[in-house]
Amino acid sequence: MAEDQDHDHDDHQLKERLLKKEEYYPNCPGCKVEQYKDLQRGYPVRDLFRVWIIVVASALPIQSLYPYLYFMIRDLKIAEQEADIGYYAGFVGAAYMLGRALMSIFWGIMADRYGRKPILIIGTAAMLIFNILFGLSSNFWMAVITRFLLGCFNSILGTIKAYATELFREEHQALGLSTVSQAWGIGMIIGPSVGGFLAQPAEKYPHLISKNSFLGRFPYFLPCFCTSIFALGVLILSLWLPETLHKHDGNNENNSDSFEALEKAVEKQETKTEKTSKLSLLKNWPLMSSIIIYCVFSLHDTAYSEIFSLWAESPRKLGGLSYTTEDVGEVLAISGFGLLFFQIFLYPYVEKLIGPVLVARVGGLISIPILASYPFIAALSGVTLWFLLNFASLLKNTLSLSIVTALFIMQNTAVEQEHRGAANGIAMTGVSLANAVGPAIGGALISWAGNRRSASILPGAQMVFFILNVIEVIGVLMTFKPFLTTPKDR
Repeated sequence: MAEDQDHDHDDHQLKERLLKKEEYYPNCPGCKVEQYKDLQRGYPVRDLFRVWIIVVASALPIQSLYPYLYFMIRDLKIAEQEADIGYYAGFVGAAYMLGRALMSIFWGIMADRYGRKPILIIGTAAMLIFNILFGLSSNFWMAVITRFLLGCFNSILGTIKAYATELFREEHQALGLSTVSQAWGIGMIIGPSVGGFLAQPAEKYPHLISKNSFLGRFPYFLPCFCTSIFALGVLILSLWLPETLHKHDGNNENNSDSFEALEKAVEKQETKTEKTSKLSLLKNWPLMSSIIIYCVFSLHDTAYSEIFSLWAESPRKLGGLSYTTEDVGEVLAISGFGLLFFQIFLYPYVEKLIGPVLVARVGGLISIPILASYPFIAALSGVTLWFLLNFASLLKNTLSLSIVTALFIMQNTAVEQEHRGAANGIAMTGVSLANAVGPAIGGALISWAGNRRSASILPGAQMVFFILNVIEVIGVLMTFKPFLTTPKDR
């Protein structure tokens, strides 16, 4: 009897697959991807690589400036005193995020209307152009404007999250979104490493590059040029991406002989329409609650990224570490290798074991004591300083990336495909506003801390990391009910 039940179950699954095949529209790119997924077996290595390399290319220019931003602002001679450098650096860091906030919903709507692929191509091409122009900045306002335009046209991250959700089979969707956040984290680590090692080449490699040469006159061009060359390669690769958006403009020839398949497709479409009419994206609380939490953690992470580099490169007399750009690049490179290992080999199993909500909550809780330890690590020196700083940075960046991945999963499972681009556009607008505030807050905090080193309560950098922890605690509290809900809770 058990064998008969198993046989009936297999027959039922076969009929479902055959019926599903009859629903495919022959000229629809989204249906071709669905057919590809239906026939796919094994690990989707090629698709993971496609998503990974696009996201890495997108992330590289965003963070690559932080190791040398302190020196760039100094060389542009906009700051009247050394303690004010962080203040002006915050504006340059915020310009990108402000531009992305203004345009993210627009690009999300365009991705839902015209497809994911063209928007990814536009974003990659724009990144290539404006990043090179930023490297050629000869004054403060040119740096701000080129970063702002880079943010306006960088449509990649919101679109690729929708794309990754649609490109992979259901059992690999968590892995796909984990790849997005892992690649983003790697880019955010490798980017500063590239910036740290390649900025000011005439000063670091005087036997190879003269101060009167092109790279000597534009000391921050080389890292921007290298990340743009990488973007050019990704742009060429993007021309062969499969489109995942369904385009059912014509009649489905395969459905003409199957009344049952047609009836099922109509019923499915009516259900989706009913859901949309009853619950708009802005009223979809599982979506909006996860987006708000995403914004809080992103505000924290962006401020942390700005603060870490500025704090590490600040003189010891101002409470910093007196690190060079190479030193900061080395710390961040080590964190990058750790992130790569965790996201590829461990995160999918952790997420499957405890779920995305607990991943975000536990990650935030563990981050709190790590942040509180930084001012005390700064009092050390030698091998002990190197080891503890690298360990804390690795753990902090890994936890931050895990939180972001969990929130990606919650956002993209809260909406249907036809609204996923717009939903991610809303998320990117909110997070970009938070990220625009983050560098400004980070730069202002570092400048403020440098002027209160003798305060009796939380002097110097202790106050900076205390404020970061306050933001982290707010994010953790928001992961509890009734604020955060999931589609299952509705």
